[in-house]
Amino acid sequence: MTSERILVQVFAKAPVPGAVKTRLIPILGREGATELHCRLVQHTLATVAMARVGSVELWTTTPGKEAFLEACEPLLGISLWLQPDGDLGARMSAAVTHGLARAPAVLLVGSDVPGMCCDDLRAARDALANGSDAVLGPAEDGGYWLLGLSRHAAELFHDLPWSTPAVLEATRERLRALGWHWHELPTRWDVDRPEDLQRLAGEPSLGRLVRDLPSRA
Repeated sequence: MTSERILVQVFAKAPVPGAVKTRLIPILGREGATELHCRLVQHTLATVAMARVGSVELWTTTPGKEAFLEACEPLLGISLWLQPDGDLGARMSAAVTHGLARAPAVLLVGSDVPGMCCDDLRAARDALANGSDAVLGPAEDGGYWLLGLSRHAAELFHDLPWSTPAVLEATRERLRALGWHWHELPTRWDVDRPEDLQRLAGEPSLGRLVRDLPSRA
């Protein structure tokens, strides 16, 4: 398996004001929450690019490409794809299926985990190259921020309790039932709640992501 053939699929909603980072709108307002969303997406894409683990795709939602190009700085060199209809599991399953038809392994990552680093992505790539069927990046809230796969199974995505603290353990149970070997990365945290803004501001290398954000009047 060569790194050039691995796909990194970044999942991110289109930056439509009022539809992203909704739990932060009471503090940041619609425009501020949208700006933070764009900054997090750009940070994620920059991290993935620096890791140099493979080709990068941004999987977004309607209205997709136009919204990103209007609301964010141009995403040069990034291939943009529209997520299909369905719940999060159906959309992730479709992206992975599409990716594995073109590459031997896929890393599916979220766009709101600023602590994700290049070493995380390289460790995920290496685990898949060395025989792991899957890689999980656990999140503090009970979900996961990365899923790496060298094979696909619909059971990993169907009828899971998405957006709840039970997702990670439910996914582990599915992997056990499949008899797959998987590797786990360090636990990271995502930016969703007001307290996450304070945590982000306190990180020396990440505070710039919240600096001078618009706020609710």
